[in-house]
Formats: sequence, structure tokens, C-alpha cells
Amino acid sequence: MRLVLQLVARLFIVVTLCLGAATIWATIDAYRSVDRATAASAERVSVALEALYWRELMLRSSRMREQLVPVPEWRTIQTMSLISPGICVRIEPAGAFEGPLCGQSKGIGQTPPLWFAAAVHTLLGSHAPVVRPISTRAVNAGSVSAAPDPDSAIALAWQHVLDNINLALLMAVAIALLASLAIAHTLAPAQQIVTALQRMARGQYRPSLPRFRSMELAMIGQAVGDLGDRLAQSMEERAALTRRLLEIRSDERRALARELHDEFGQNLTAILAFANTIEAADAQTQHQNKGEIAEDARMISQATHRIMASLRDALNRLRHPPAEELGLEACLVDLVDSWRSRNATQPMIQLDLKGDLADVRGTVAATAYRVAQECLTNSLRHSSAREIVLRIERRTGTENALLVHVEDDGGGDAARVAASSGFGLTGIRERITALGGSLSIADANRGVSVAATIPLAA
Repeated sequence: MRLVLQLVARLFIVVTLCLGAATIWATIDAYRSVDRATAASAERVSVALEALYWRELMLRSSRMREQLVPVPEWRTIQTMSLISPGICVRIEPAGAFEGPLCGQSKGIGQTPPLWFAAAVHTLLGSHAPVVRPISTRAVNAGSVSAAPDPDSAIALAWQHVLDNINLALLMAVAIALLASLAIAHTLAPAQQIVTALQRMARGQYRPSLPRFRSMELAMIGQAVGDLGDRLAQSMEERAALTRRLLEIRSDERRALARELHDEFGQNLTAILAFANTIEAADAQTQHQNKGEIAEDARMISQATHRIMASLRDALNRLRHPPAEELGLEACLVDLVDSWRSRNATQPMIQLDLKGDLADVRGTVAATAYRVAQECLTNSLRHSSAREIVLRIERRTGTENALLVHVEDDGGGDAARVAASSGFGLTGIRERITALGGSLSIADANRGVSVAATIPLAA
């Protein structure tokens, strides 16, 4: 899952928990607000009735009366306006058949579900009535008792919860949306870091990264840049070591070829001359073992010819290809012609040259020649190919590289070829890597395809 989605999901969980906590708090506060409304109603009614009590007392001019309760005119609209909705008020002592005076409870809220009413009543309990004296100076004046209607109190709490939930949901959606935009904007530079890492995987070890405002992203970008610098330095050192190794190997091959030619070749030539001399001398002499000596001389001569042929092949492989001196195009044509002369019937070798190859010489030409030579050798020796296509293409422009592509229809396995640890394939890999190129081995339609890219700047 993407990091932005993970952060948004976690933010949603946090908002949901906060919304649940807010709902619980709103329920408790709404339920307790009924107690506050009850106390306020009792206080307002007691103050109003105290004024009514002293007015009646003054009008009757009887201060010595032991008990004076306000006349029934206290149950008026003015008194009703002092009582909060859902609160019932009564006077103590109450008159005969006198019921409580209740505030308007219709439309106070929606009917709550049964589970909500049961949960609130179980967890928060019932409301206690509130009693206020009509007058603190006259104890016998009576008292005001206010108590909330249970159904109205539950309905009021449920309506309060609904109002808070709607507001909280609106705020939660707004917070989640704005926070998601902020998180996405903050993490947007991470895609640039991922792109830089992908370029590093393709060989561009020094990617350019912008400055990040976030300290954490800036630290990651700095670490990626340092890693790229170290990788580039390591690859340069590796390429230099590989080039040096190839130079040493080439020097050793030339020295070995020189020693073989000077020592081994001259001695074989001498042996061949001695064999010819023996055979010629035997023809002029009369000897009973004359035929045996001549046969031995001929066997020595034949063995010497075979050894000299093998020596010439070894010298051709040890020496640098003539591509370094004669040019790549001519050497490739000669290479294909030599293979065609050895295999007159099949496979058919097709040479396709694209671009100007006249000025391709030196190490690049030698490497391209070695790649073509090794791929042709493997296709001819290790597969039953009927057709082999050798394509050499010079690409100009930004690529400025030489492409060597060999494809056969021998039905080989590209994965097995790529995993091979043979000296030939390992050698061309080292040569191409030393020049900063790349080698790919893939399955073709009916065989294996090998493609090498060699930068001409090398």
C-alpha cells in the first residue's frame, strides 16, 4: 500500500476515535445539562414566586399569619416561560388535586432508540429533583420542586448527540480531506527520489535531486546522492581495473604467441625438415628396413603438420584481432567468410552492417570483433542452428554506440546461456563492462538472441 494511503488510513482511524470520544462526551454533557436546566428553572420560579409572595403579603397587611401560600394565579404564562422545556415544577405544600406545571416538551427532539435510552439510564442514572425555597426569610412560605421529565431528558440528550455528530462528521471529513492533500503534497518529492534510484539502477549513478524543504526528505536525498557518488566511483575504479586486467592479459597473450611462434614453431619446422631428410635419404640407400624408416618419417611429417595447424589456430586466437589495425567491417566480412568456408552446407550466416563503420577501430573494434566471434562460435558449436544473423549497427546522436546483435534459431535456452560461467562469455562481459557498455541475452523466436552495446566514446 502506498505511504499516502497508509497515512490517510491512520488519520481516518484517529479521526474516528476522536469522533467516538466526542460523541460520548456530548452524550454526558447533554444529559448533565438537564440537571443544570432543572436547577435554573427551580431558581427562576422560586425568585418569581418570592416576589409574588411578598406582594400578596403586603396587600393583605397580615405579617402575623403563620402560613401564606401564593394564590393560584402563579400558574400563569409568565411562570411557564421561566421553566425550561421538559422540566416540571410544583409548589410545596401543594394544593388539592394540583399537578405540576411542566415546560413545553413537544418537539424537544427526536425519539431516541431503545438501546440509547437503556444505555444512558444504566450508565448515567436518573435525575434528582431540585428544591428551592420560595423565600429564605419566611420558612413557611413553601418551596419550589423542579424535576425533569425522563423521556424528555433522554430525547434532549439524543438530539444533542445528533447535532454534535453531524457537526463532528462534517469536521472529520474536512480534516481528512485537507490532511490528505497536505500529506500528498508533503510526500510528492518522494517520487523524485524513487525516480533517481531507478536511474541509478540503470547505471546513472549521479542523479540530480532538487533541494527538499522537509528535513527528513533532504536527509534521504543527501544519502541517495552520496550513495550515487560512491557507486560511480566504485564503477569507475572497477572499469579501470578491468581495463588494466585486459591490457595485462593482452600483453601476456602476445608474449605467449611470440614464444610459441619463435620456439615451438621453429622446432616443429626443424622436426619436419629432419623427417623430410630421413625420408629422402632412405630413398637413396639400400637397406632392408628401408620401407619402415620411410613410413616412420612420413608419420613424423604428418604429426608435425597437424601440430603446426593447431599452432596456427592457437596463434590466431592469441593475437589481437586484425580489427584494431584493418578496421571492423573488413574483419567481420573475413570472419563470416571463414565460417562459411568451413561449413559449406549449413547453417547459413547472414551479415547485416548498418551505419558508417570505417572509422571504428582500436579497442571498440576489437571488442565488437571478439563479441561477434564468440557468439558465432557458440552458435555453431553448441546449437543446431540453421540460420544465424549477425547485425552490426552504428547508432549516432545521443546514444553514440555500436550495437552487436547475434541471433540464431538453434532452440537454445537464454537463461542457461546467461548463467553460464564459460571463459568466452565471461571474457566478452568483462570487455564490454570495461568500456562502459552492456550485454543482454534473451530468448528469440526459435533460439537465443545476444545484444551488446559498446559506447563509441570508449
